[in-house]
Order: sequence, then C-alpha cells, then structure tokens
Amino acid sequence: MNLKLVAGGRGVVIFVGLILIWWGCAVLFKLPSYMLPTPPLVAEALWNGRAYLMEHTLITALEIFLGLFFGLLFGALLALAMVFSPVLQRWLMPVLVISQAIPIFALAPLLVLWFGFGLSSKVVAATLVIFFPVAASFYDGLRRTETGWMELAQTMGASPYAQLRHVRLVAALPAFGSGLRVAAAVAPIGAVIGEWVGSAGGLGYVMLNANARMQTAVCFAALFVLSLMAVALWQCVDVLLKRILYWVPDANQTN
Repeated sequence: MNLKLVAGGRGVVIFVGLILIWWGCAVLFKLPSYMLPTPPLVAEALWNGRAYLMEHTLITALEIFLGLFFGLLFGALLALAMVFSPVLQRWLMPVLVISQAIPIFALAPLLVLWFGFGLSSKVVAATLVIFFPVAASFYDGLRRTETGWMELAQTMGASPYAQLRHVRLVAALPAFGSGLRVAAAVAPIGAVIGEWVGSAGGLGYVMLNANARMQTAVCFAALFVLSLMAVALWQCVDVLLKRILYWVPDANQTN
C-alpha cells in the first residue's frame, strides 16, 4: 500500500476526529458560543471574513518567512563560527542558552519598543525563536563529523575549506535538516507573539481584537488558518528535505 496514501488518510482521520471531539464537547457541556463556538459557527466566520482573514494571513506569512530566513542564516553562521573557533564557542554558547532561557513573551514588548509596531519587531521575534534550534543542531552535526572521513580528506591533501565544503557540511546536513524541521514548527510562535504585544496587522492582531470584542468564532477562525499555515510550512520543509537528503535512509521513510 502507498505510504503517502496511508499518511494522508491518517491525517484526515485525525482532523475529523478532533473536529468531532470539539463539536461534542461544545454540545455535551452546553457551552455558550462566546466560550467555545461550534465548528459550523467557525466555518461561517471563516467564509464571511475570508477577505479580511486573507489580508492578515499574508502579513503573518511574510513575518514567518522572513524570520525563518534570518533565523536559518544567523543560526548557520553562528554554528560555523563556533566550530572554527573554540574560544568563540566558549563565549557564545552561554549567550545562546541565556537567549532561550528568557521567554519570548518577556522580550516581545521590548522588541516592539525598539523596532516599532511594524514588520521589523515581528521578524526579530520570529528570528530569535528560530535561530537557536538551527544553530544547536547544525553545530552538533559539524563537530560530530566522522573522524575517518576527515583523516581521509587530510591524507588526500584537501585544504580546510575543501574539508568543510565536501566533508563537514555534507555530513552535517541531516542534523541541519532536523533543526530546520523544528524551526518550521516554531516559526509562527515568534511572529504571533509579537503581533499580540503590539501590531496593526496579522493573525495575532485579528485574534486579539476578536477576543476583546467577544467574537470567539473569529478568533477560532484565525487560529485555524494559523494552524493550517504551520502544518503546510512544516510539510513543505519535510518534502524539500527528503528530496535534498535522498541518501539519508530515515529521510525517505514515512511513519
């Protein structure tokens, strides 16, 4: 049986099951719509506000993609710097840990204060959430390169740059891919938290305003769109990595 069909069918069953559980809880406990709207009410809010939601979805998507780009860039550069400079690694690793120990909720108001209510503060927030898993996983992959491969490259007279390009980077790609998968999953968090703290657009802005007006169905509709965006982003990254890392056995297996 085609594994992709099985995985797709499993996804549909899980989605339908969650909808039924949600609907059942709303009906069984007789919860008012301002506390837990039923799926039909959320579907109605999605349809009636489709243009409004699409406008703000594009804003959040731009913040996520820019945050993902800069998070990958800075994370990869930081990992390379720590690999080639043990002194720098000893100084930077505590800074990395501290940067993740401070909740993004605590930093978001400061980012809005420093970078304003526009796009910049949301991109910085998303970058801060993303770059640590990328830097940590890529650094781990680079420093765990097979000793035999490095010795063979040195025996063949490869320069340090050639060793990095042809051996260490290639060997570290699976670890980098793992970090990228994590980054894709958490990418929406920084952007939405930044929108909650202060913004003039985005799905976080929609949810905040809808919650203040007790329009819970609209809030759920925005949350549903955000969830679809996050799943689609992770799926695209996963498919891309499977094509790039075709030599890695686990990359082409679907559970």
